[in-house]
Amino acid sequence: MEVDTPSAVSSPPDLLPSDLLKRIAAHGVTRSYARNTVLINEGDTTDSFYIIVTGKVKVYLSNSVGREVIVDFHGPGEYVGEMAFTGLPRSASVLTVEPSTCVVVSRSEIRDFLAAHPDFALHLIGRLIDRARRATENIKQLALSDTYGRLVKLLDQLAKPEGKEWVVAEKLSQQDLANRIGASRDMVSRLLRDLAAGGYISIHHRSITIHRKLPLSW
Repeated sequence: MEVDTPSAVSSPPDLLPSDLLKRIAAHGVTRSYARNTVLINEGDTTDSFYIIVTGKVKVYLSNSVGREVIVDFHGPGEYVGEMAFTGLPRSASVLTVEPSTCVVVSRSEIRDFLAAHPDFALHLIGRLIDRARRATENIKQLALSDTYGRLVKLLDQLAKPEGKEWVVAEKLSQQDLANRIGASRDMVSRLLRDLAAGGYISIHHRSITIHRKLPLSW
């Protein structure tokens, strides 16, 4: 019997064109970072703009007791730190989740580059609009969906087709999933366990396989 596909799959990010990346790189410094290096601290007043050449970073929020909510992940061809243009403190933290190489450009250099390259300005505007839309969707999910609904939405977005099944290939712990949907690890653990018992999913080495369409409510 054919497996029903998840209801939503995330589209590839709008990457920075390679020609623009090369031109911007000439205005910055290329640096390599080990895994788990903090590039940006929430609340800092630094003004560096990071263009990711290789590797992967996560953008997250945290409180005084260490609880964390993941905002997003970004990889090669994407950038973080664009809010530095406002001159206000950083609104989120950024951490490398694997060894990464970035081109680091100062705010003044980026402003000059924007003035000289309107195509980059249009790309930046598009990315800011996209992130604002996603932030609005996240707020909607937190306000109007229960934990199960947010978990299903995330799995649907991350899953990719493999034959007649869908697989979340990214190795995510239960805490990673909880951080991404604003829930407790215990709640996510219980929901995954129940879905597995019902034959909807299976988990092997943190890789989640979706065997059939997840129910709308639980």
